[in-house]
Amino acid sequence: MSIGEILAVLRRRWYVMVPLTLISLLAGAHLYRSVPVAYQSQSSVALLDSTAVAELAPAFGNPISNAGGSLVVTADVLIRTLSGTDAARDLQGIGVTDPYTVGFAANTSGPMLTLTVTGTDRENVLEETNKLTAFAGETLNALQAAAKVKPAYMVQTAPVVLPQTPVPQLKSRYQQVLGVVILGTTSAFTFSFLTDGLLAALRRRRAAGAAPARGRGRRKPWGRQLDATALLSCYLALAFFIPSNLTLPGMGGVGTPANVFALLCLFWYLATWITGRIRPAPGTRLPRVVMCLLAFSVLASYLANAMRGSSHKEVLAADRGLIGLLVWVSLVVLVSAGIQDRERLDVLLRRAVVMGAVVAAIGFYDFFTATNIADSISIPGLQSSVAQITTLDRGSFTRPRSTTAQPLEFGGMLAILLPFAVQQAFDPVRRHLRAWRRWGPVVLMGGALPLTVSRTSIIGALIVILVMVLRWKPERRWAAIGLLMGSVACFKVIIPGLIGTITALFASFVSNSDSSTQARTVKYSAIVPYLSERPLFGRGFGTFLPELFFFTDNQYMLTLAEMGLVGLIALLVLLFTGIHQGGAIRRLARTESDRELGQAFFASALVSLVIAATFDALSFPMFAGVFFLTIAAGGSYLGFLRRAAPEPATVESPCSSASQPPADRSRVPAL
Repeated sequence: MSIGEILAVLRRRWYVMVPLTLISLLAGAHLYRSVPVAYQSQSSVALLDSTAVAELAPAFGNPISNAGGSLVVTADVLIRTLSGTDAARDLQGIGVTDPYTVGFAANTSGPMLTLTVTGTDRENVLEETNKLTAFAGETLNALQAAAKVKPAYMVQTAPVVLPQTPVPQLKSRYQQVLGVVILGTTSAFTFSFLTDGLLAALRRRRAAGAAPARGRGRRKPWGRQLDATALLSCYLALAFFIPSNLTLPGMGGVGTPANVFALLCLFWYLATWITGRIRPAPGTRLPRVVMCLLAFSVLASYLANAMRGSSHKEVLAADRGLIGLLVWVSLVVLVSAGIQDRERLDVLLRRAVVMGAVVAAIGFYDFFTATNIADSISIPGLQSSVAQITTLDRGSFTRPRSTTAQPLEFGGMLAILLPFAVQQAFDPVRRHLRAWRRWGPVVLMGGALPLTVSRTSIIGALIVILVMVLRWKPERRWAAIGLLMGSVACFKVIIPGLIGTITALFASFVSNSDSSTQARTVKYSAIVPYLSERPLFGRGFGTFLPELFFFTDNQYMLTLAEMGLVGLIALLVLLFTGIHQGGAIRRLARTESDRELGQAFFASALVSLVIAATFDALSFPMFAGVFFLTIAAGGSYLGFLRRAAPEPATVESPCSSASQPPADRSRVPAL
């Protein structure tokens, strides 16, 4: 459906669009007048060392002030305690009933805390801020008394900024009004297309298929047809070339421009589907069915979070989790149900590989210049969802992240795209292209993986090599093995010490002497109490925040904590569905190119399955977007091959269509 057709539908169904839009505007105006203004008051306290701090640690016997050798750790302990449910219950008992937050003071590296209370009664907010400030000092004293710390060795709190006069928070009020207006306008948009689709179906039924075709007339600039491939290409461009830490204000990590565009694309698909202009291709249902299972587990965990006494931060995080789920659903639906032509699906995968190669090239620049180019990118209207992103080093090397949020996301994203780059390089329909156009993405992606100096990237690369190379014919296989050995030698000469650093990483992992490995092992056991509390549906998708709990560095452990056993099963079903689709494509393929494509999908899904145990993969928007896109593309390709497969021979038709030649793919779709 083109933009001109969308405008034509809205113009025809003005009697639906206009009234509902006016109702949403009136509702927003009523909300603005009736909802009370929220007021916010803040205070700041600093932690002071004990009077006996001159004695050498640990002789003065205060385990809290000596935790990690810095009062910053003590402040972190106090923040986590005040943010817990027990502290919230105690505060309610003394009259602090409005939402409050406790965190480190902005732009400071010392043990200074900011206490914030938000409510609708100005005087009550100020009183509650005073009570919260006093309660912070009492809680710190209670923690130390429980540890049997002598009074002379106790850390004290000192108010630095007294509770401030509450100021009105008009921004939150405007956000609520805007949310109502957007919801009403979206409903008007949806009902307009639903009405148009129902009336069009009635007309077709009455005319019995005899409706005259409309003339095209003069084509307007906005009348060009839009399809799912064009929209998904725009999504990939936004996801790859805008740093994934830049988001819209108030939406957190899910508010990237790419995710917002994906939600708009979902509305485009619904409008096109309702009006009957597009129908899901036959045989592509599997990815959507599996997404329904994942959506059920997310919604169940959302209800589980609503039924427990969760904090305000956890409630907001659960809401953001639902937004992220809608983004993933949009990608799966657009790819598996919106793309009707295999050539357009080929174009989408080729564009994804080309854009991934550009991201890899930026990673090379980051590595050799010891910088992060994304840090210098600033876009008006966007803000960083991460408090501070700095270059990460390992050994003597800077770990590149390109436009991603973290080197692990950078390596994981390239690892799941690398199999498709290899398949496209060998594709017979691209042999007329120059070698640099076919093999450039392979060299850039494969070469960028070791530069991240991470086990995740190396494991992903090894899986791709094992799955892809072992299925090749002997002559190609041995040539590839020789080329890989030569590449390792080149890295050893060009970047001295890189191969040794990577080897030492795996050696320390095997001997369990690596600090990061030990930290992960400790976190595995720390997840058990949260799992035992809510084993089936978890605490709520997206609510296991690092600032409230800790980093898991394992998607499966994070899923257990957030969505329980049901969520873990749904995630595993999704991953194994991708593996199944790759194997099924290979079995049904009638050409060598399609068999290698199936092997690429198999390798990509297997990489996702394995590296999800090395970092919280779905918490990163770029990796998650590419992952769901490839899963849906595998289901779409499988549907195309099933429809093109020869029908089995029957008694009435003993000659099957197996003798027919496969579809002609000699013409290369334009990028």
